[in-house]
Amino acid sequence: MHFSLTNEMMREIIMDHYTNPRNRKETDNPAYQTVFMDSTSCIDKIYIQALIENDVLVDVIWHGVGCAISTASTSIMSELLKGKTVKEANYILQEYLKMIHEESYDADVLDEAVVFMNTSRQPARIKCATIGWNGMEEILKGDKKHG
Repeated sequence: MHFSLTNEMMREIIMDHYTNPRNRKETDNPAYQTVFMDSTSCIDKIYIQALIENDVLVDVIWHGVGCAISTASTSIMSELLKGKTVKEANYILQEYLKMIHEESYDADVLDEAVVFMNTSRQPARIKCATIGWNGMEEILKGDKKHG
């Protein structure tokens, strides 16, 4: 997929997820693990919520305020990780973070998340592109911070 992505196509995917964010809702169901993430350098204040049953991410939702980059990346992350096992989700997370930090990565598991491949060219945007992913990483590690 990523081989034929133009900058224009990447912008369109980002704007689609920003204007129509996927899985953007909240729950007060105590079965969901919740983590609050915020940024000192941007408007981002996002809650990531995950329902994990039998080692599977049954549901991944999020809510809060975010810039276009954080909203789109969290939307894509929520779609990509829903239904995955914890092990699969951890692998995808690590590959995404490798991509962001210009390390060698497995693009095949990232699907639409590859639209953030050039984020490292704008260092101020790295936090925005990773805030939701870092929140999910905390949930998967068991570092729950209730906001």
